[in-house]
Amino acid sequence: MRSLVLDFQEMEKTQLWLVGGKGLHLGKLSKIEGIQVPEGFCVTTVGYQRAIEQNETYHALLGRLTMLKAEDRDQIGEISRKIRQTIMDIEIPPDVVTAVTHYLSRFGKEHAYAVRSSATAEDLPHASFAGQQDTYLNIIGVDAILQHISKCWASLFTDRAVIYRMQNGFDHSQVYLSVIVQRMVFPQASGILFTADPMTSSRKVLSIDASFGLGEALVSGLVSADGYKVREGDIVDKRIAAKTLAIYGRKEGGTETKQIDPDQQKTQTLTDEQILQLARIGRQIEAYFGQPQDIEWCLAHDTFYIVQSRPITTLYPIPEASDQENHVYISVGHQQMMTDPIKPLGLSFYLLITSAPMRKAGGRLFVDISAMLASPVGRDALLTLGRSDPLIKDALETIIERDFINLVPTEDKERSPGNRGKGKSSAGVQAQFEHDPAIVSDLIKSNQASVEELKYNIQAKSGSDLFDFILEDIQQLKKILFDPRSTSVFMAAMDASEWINEKMMKWLGEKNAADALSQSVPHNITSEMGLALLDVADAIRPYPEVIEYLQHVKDDPFLDELPKFEGGQEARDAVQAYLNKYGMRCAGEIDITRTRWSEKPITLVPLILNNIKNFEPHESNRRFEQGRREALQKEQDLLYRLKQLPDGEQKAKETKRMIDLVRNFIGYREYPKYGYINRYFVYKQALLKEAEQLVQVGVIHDKADIYYLTFEELHEVVRTHKLDYRMINKRKDEYKLYEKLTPPRVITSDGEIIAGEYKRENLPVGAIAGLPVSSGVIEGRARVILNMEDADLEDGDILVTSFTDPSWTPLFVSIKGLVTEVGGLMTHGAVIAREYGLPAVVGVENATKRIKDGQRIRVHGTEGYIEIL
Repeated sequence: MRSLVLDFQEMEKTQLWLVGGKGLHLGKLSKIEGIQVPEGFCVTTVGYQRAIEQNETYHALLGRLTMLKAEDRDQIGEISRKIRQTIMDIEIPPDVVTAVTHYLSRFGKEHAYAVRSSATAEDLPHASFAGQQDTYLNIIGVDAILQHISKCWASLFTDRAVIYRMQNGFDHSQVYLSVIVQRMVFPQASGILFTADPMTSSRKVLSIDASFGLGEALVSGLVSADGYKVREGDIVDKRIAAKTLAIYGRKEGGTETKQIDPDQQKTQTLTDEQILQLARIGRQIEAYFGQPQDIEWCLAHDTFYIVQSRPITTLYPIPEASDQENHVYISVGHQQMMTDPIKPLGLSFYLLITSAPMRKAGGRLFVDISAMLASPVGRDALLTLGRSDPLIKDALETIIERDFINLVPTEDKERSPGNRGKGKSSAGVQAQFEHDPAIVSDLIKSNQASVEELKYNIQAKSGSDLFDFILEDIQQLKKILFDPRSTSVFMAAMDASEWINEKMMKWLGEKNAADALSQSVPHNITSEMGLALLDVADAIRPYPEVIEYLQHVKDDPFLDELPKFEGGQEARDAVQAYLNKYGMRCAGEIDITRTRWSEKPITLVPLILNNIKNFEPHESNRRFEQGRREALQKEQDLLYRLKQLPDGEQKAKETKRMIDLVRNFIGYREYPKYGYINRYFVYKQALLKEAEQLVQVGVIHDKADIYYLTFEELHEVVRTHKLDYRMINKRKDEYKLYEKLTPPRVITSDGEIIAGEYKRENLPVGAIAGLPVSSGVIEGRARVILNMEDADLEDGDILVTSFTDPSWTPLFVSIKGLVTEVGGLMTHGAVIAREYGLPAVVGVENATKRIKDGQRIRVHGTEGYIEIL
């Protein structure tokens, strides 16, 4: 009988598979001193398995269900309905009936009970499954309870539960159901308590929803609830709702909805004293489970009863800190245009390269800016840098207004990291470069020579020597990346660009004038990469057999097959030459573990075919020349108009100097990253050779498993040939969890996500605001694309995506406008959009959800908003 039914006190921590997530949590809750949990028991999963194991109809239907995908809604609905009916028709095994009857006689057969489902895949740390199975309230009598146990079993196959499992990768046949039978409490009030604020994620703020009667009215959306917020023992916010209805239990069983007395409708559900008492209970439960909780409670006879507690699975993890002080963190992913999680090897490589105070959370990196916020100069520097991303700037201003980080007065002469004086680049640096554009060619040649030397020297390295060699070479990479000459070159161009925008607005009333001047500049490795793929299309275009083959190719050794077709050798050479120059790139390239184009050339095939379909031959030259002409025209136009002004000759002379700085040097902005990604690929290829050795001697199962080790851990595995695979498996599970999280731009050590806002006036009704980064207005079809490989673009489409890094540039030749959720004035997408002359708006919150694929939209790249037409 013990394995068929367990009361809450009999449950052990290891029995998730017997009682499900909800049942296990109730068992734990009932053991916390001072916490009131209505008594009850669980019909374990053994009873459910006994009921279904011999039923052929059930297993046949389950087999059919397993073949479906989450999109097959109609078939899911039909098969799920048949499974539910099959389960309802199965007789409950006699020993289960005996066990349930025995426990009911212990607790009192005459009492009313809640009968609720508890699945083995429920209330888990990474998937709550909240509301996926059914609950029945106020059930009286053995027969009625047994009937509702069958109903709970059947609810494992509601459409929503089936689809949720498919979306979260759970096997239907491996998820079982336990049923909780719990004494009913007939409350005067009930509701939900979150021990972290669900709106801001702050771990210091508890959020309570409360309404009269049973909590089902609140959960089902039948009533508006009161909302209370408590911070460190004080009620900081109260919202009293008009509560017109409530659900109550009936004496004969079941529930009914009643109208609330008009005098009571706007009264506070809980007194202030009760709110604070409930908050203390919440903190006690949270401390017991060791993480923020979503708690269902009810109040009866002035006693709070807890009927459920589950982990809150949607909170973004807080970056780790070594002290209890307040900290503020800024997302690196939003600066680098890559907000996906990074695998451990990728994280550790990034940490080897940077000297900034980095912290990890949710598989992403954050910079701890607390020290900068503590100094006046640091604050100024942060707000200056924040201009390129107004959402971050606004969030920082909110934090400064709150005095979240105390200001430490410092002497005026202090210069914070990242602070660049306004006058510095405008004078000294510009004078240093403006007569010597060859500095860019020199920097590029020096970088290329360094990479070639690395490729040669690394060939002889293996084992521990390889790891020591890479660590040494990273010092060389850091020298190149942080070379003051290199930084000064593109900073001079960026400052000149800012100067032009400021002065042309003041003198000529023209907004973002530098955008048009940035088109078709020399030395922009990223925009050249997009145009070069048009040339690859030109090399393949004359050969119909090759095009036909590429349209149907499915796997990657396709390059070796090409020479079999007429023109195939020319096609192969063109693709190979492109890969030799750009093959180290890929989406999310700052993560060294990501698959590069050279490793999976088939990624480029749809882009090449798109170029063949959408463009005439020699399109790359035509585009570059057109951009160059438009920039020259804009330059002549501005200088002519300036000369008509008072002191016009001097204004035109200054402006010409700044235009030259932009045109000579802004293209180099993209090169340092290209150089460092080049090096990354050399390191990666060498490490994968070591991984092959580890596979051969049986230390790892798969080469890609090294991606779940840090650089230091991998070095140790290569040295010792020892590895605990549980760590790899744990990290793979964590990575899957991280993929579901959306990283915040700015987060505090309280876990609070500070979301900035665009301060805008006079936007058209319904317009979606963002940051204007490339001027112009364009209308077209929105193509919402989350994965570059899925792109099927036509000339004139507007690309809407979460972020673009340099690897997306080949798509830019096919589009007429760009909208991204992430980005700033100087991030890659913005720089390339300006160079290609594409109107672009970035930093648009939830753009990929608010704009639907195929909708006609208008992008206002000068003003920074989107209209859905």
